[in-house]
Parts: sequence; structure tokens; C-alpha cells
Amino acid sequence: MDKFVINGGKPLKGMVRISGAKNAAVAILPAVLLADEPCTIENLPNISDVTAIYRILSDLGAQVRVKNKSTVEIDPRHANSFVVSKQMAAGMRASSYFLGALLGRMRRARVAPPGGCDFGVRPIDQHIKGFEALGAKVVIENGMVEARAEALSGCSVYLDVVSVGATINIMLAAAKAPGLTVIENAAREPHIVDLANFLNSIGANIMGAGTGVIKIRGVEHLGGTTYSIIPDQIEAGTYMVAAAATKGDVLITNVTPKHLESIAAKLAETGAEITEYDESVRVSMNCRPHKCNVKTMPHPGFPTDMQPQIATLLSVADGTSIITEGVWDSRFRYTDQLTLMGADIQVDGKMAVITGVERLSPAPVRAVDLRAGAAMIIAGLMADGVTEVDNIVHIDRGYEDIVEKFTALGADIRRVPAEPAAELLKQA
Repeated sequence: MDKFVINGGKPLKGMVRISGAKNAAVAILPAVLLADEPCTIENLPNISDVTAIYRILSDLGAQVRVKNKSTVEIDPRHANSFVVSKQMAAGMRASSYFLGALLGRMRRARVAPPGGCDFGVRPIDQHIKGFEALGAKVVIENGMVEARAEALSGCSVYLDVVSVGATINIMLAAAKAPGLTVIENAAREPHIVDLANFLNSIGANIMGAGTGVIKIRGVEHLGGTTYSIIPDQIEAGTYMVAAAATKGDVLITNVTPKHLESIAAKLAETGAEITEYDESVRVSMNCRPHKCNVKTMPHPGFPTDMQPQIATLLSVADGTSIITEGVWDSRFRYTDQLTLMGADIQVDGKMAVITGVERLSPAPVRAVDLRAGAAMIIAGLMADGVTEVDNIVHIDRGYEDIVEKFTALGADIRRVPAEPAAELLKQA
């Protein structure tokens, strides 16, 4: 297994272009199964989660033709299986979206529970609530979730908690269900809007995406399209934090600044200078970060997927900061890795108290999940000396060309096999 070896202490400077949104891609690609004609999806991130979905689509019988690293053509007309096996679903949370897509296409789906990052229990009760309201029967047996329906029909669903996954799955299942489906207390994230825009581009009738109430009027036929995915909000936020954390000056391009408002606001609070343009944002920092408090919340609040990155910045802030996790039950496992680098972090349930230290020290650390892995890279870039980041398979799930992009900004980061990484550390 590969590792990253980072020789830190250098400010990041230059320009980085953001790839397509992972969270939009992993919802839109399964949604192609609802189409009755081929679809071309552009601006896809070249990451392992997307490649895994290509394999699932092919296994289901769809024809997948990768035109280049960011464009794929999918012909779903020959898809004839409704089963996504445990092996196919392993390691990827978004595999659950095949439940809604296959139920909407075939009125039947059998999908292994989602894998991906471990933030505690991932209940799918709100997904099931939506499927059952649409007319499906759902059972969980032999480690598989199975949903089937003789017919689906429009319904009203109130989500007990704001759930991105349930919102997406209900949208997928309802797109071709006769009648009007109303999702109340729906998630509002940018990739929810992007999924709705894609579905509408192939003939769906979806209104209100981006608000708390989404209305879907089912249609009989969905055609083909060519569709370009939105830029990745979390990748952009990661480079924004990295620029501030290394006291750098970085222009981040191919972004939607409105999607970055909550991240930019917190970075400005820490003392970073933020300049927004039409499709780019510039981040620079020339002082020690100020302390600040952060609470993660569903969109438009501060994203939970940016929590480890901002915590890494605050670990060297002047003063004590408090981070409150408002989405997941367990997302602070990475803090043990930061403490190995000298951070002073005390975790109590969903709250972390971070007392800023002068600097982080290099150390061997590991990526315990996708975004925590990005935080470990940022920590390595901040520390003077050589830091080794292990278990980077998580990072590959969500960041395209991360070594190349950081290298272009002046970072000294290399991907090496595990044994050479150990040798490099000895030499350092």
C-alpha cells in the first residue's frame, strides 16, 4: 500500500483548479439508470469512488464507456440486474443510492449496506420511510437491503432528520413514480441541487431542490443528455484551509463561491484574507491563526466534511477553539493522529476543545477516513520536517491528483510504496 511522504514548512503559493464534485458524481451516476437513453456525464472527478460506481453499473448490465478521465458515456438500456453485492458496495457510502435508482427503474433493488468512512452508525431508517411511503416493501436480511414494489405512487414524506442520503434516494425512486411526491425537511446541499438539475435535464419534473421542500411529479419517460457536474465544494475548501494553514497565497479556480461562503467566513474569522471572483477564490494568510468556534450543520451551515481540516488549522491558533459536530455521532477519531504531531485536543462526545500550540511536529500518522486524510496532509504541510501519511486509500476516494495539485503549489509531497517511505523517514 502506498503512503504520502511530506517535507513540510513551505507556504503554498500559486493556482489550483478544482475537479468535479465527488458527492454529486456518486449520486448522478446511479441516477443514469433511470434514463431510457444514453447519457454523457462531464467534469467527473478521477477518483476511486467514481471508478467503483463504473464497475457497479457495468455489473448491472449498463454499458460504460470512459471517454477521458473526466467524461463517461453510459447506456443504461441493457441494465437487467437489481443486485449490488457486498463486494461491489464495500468501502463506499454512496452505494446506497442504487437502492433508489434501481427501485425507480425496476421496482426492485437488493443492495448491500453502504461502506465508506466510519463516523458511527449509518441508519437508513429515513430512506426506508420514503420507500415505504412510495409503496415499496423493504426488508433487511442476509446482510442485504431489499426493496420491491408492484407499483410506486407519489406521496408526502417528512424526514425526521435532515438526511442527504434519504433525500437523494427518495428523489431517485420518485422521479418516475406516478403522482406528486413531496419531501419535507429535505437536505439542501449543492449536490442535491445538481442531482435535481441532472434529472430535470433528462425530463424529470423536480421543483424546490436547495430548499427544505422538494416536489417531484413523476414522469413516464426519461431521455438522454450531456451534463456537466458542479465543482467540488469540499475539495475547494480543503485547498482554502491548506493555503491559510501554511501561511500561503493560493488562487482556487473552477469553483462556485456561493457554495464556499460558510468556509470562507470561518477562515476570515481566523485571520485569512479571502477574495472572491466570479468562478475563483483567493486565500492568503500572513499571521498566526486566531481562535474561533465552529459548529458543523447541514447546508448552508459549515460542512461536516470540512471539520477535520479546520481543526488542523485551529490546532496552531492563538487561543482555545471549540468544534461542535452537529451531523455525525463520531467524527473525531482523527484527533489522536493530530496529537501525535503535538496538537492539544480534548474530545468529549460531539465536542472538541482545541488549545492552539505554536507549531506541529512531523510524525508518522494515518488517514482514518477520507477527510481526516486530507487533514493529515495539511498537518504534514504545516510541520517542519518529514511527515508520513499511511492508509491513503481513503484519500484516493475523494481527491483527484492530490499530489500533483499540491506539488504545483510548491509543496514537497510524494506518493511512495510503504517500504521506501520508511527508508525516506530514516534518511530524514
